[in-house]
Parts: sequence; C-alpha cells; structure tokens
Amino acid sequence: MITSPCTNICKMDASTGLCLGCFRTIDEITAWSRIDDSARARILADIHKRRGAPVQNFRPPTTNKDD
Repeated sequence: MITSPCTNICKMDASTGLCLGCFRTIDEITAWSRIDDSARARILADIHKRRGAPVQNFRPPTTNKDD
C-alpha cells in the first residue's frame, strides 16, 4: 500500500486549490483512503510535476458535479 503524502501542514491555497503541505487537491485528499495503489501512484506523479512547476500557474481541474 502506498502511504499518504500528507506532511501535516494542512492548509489549502485558495488561489491554486492545492494543499501547501502535500500539493494535493481537496478531491485527491478526500479520495485517498478509497482509491487503489495505481490511482495513488498517478496522484504522486502529479504531485511531483506540481512541485517542479510554478505553483501560481496551477489550476485544479474543474469537475461538473451534475455528471
């Protein structure tokens, strides 16, 4: 099992939608305990990309809750 990337610095950045500690979106954080290791690995890969990119350019994908 892949462990959570949580760093216990749990504060969401309103401008980017990312946690300042682990660089996950709120949807990724809340889904973590319910997803499999392949989905977790994809999130970790996304986190790695986010850490290397200027954070101010990141905008989380929008989801349509009506789907």
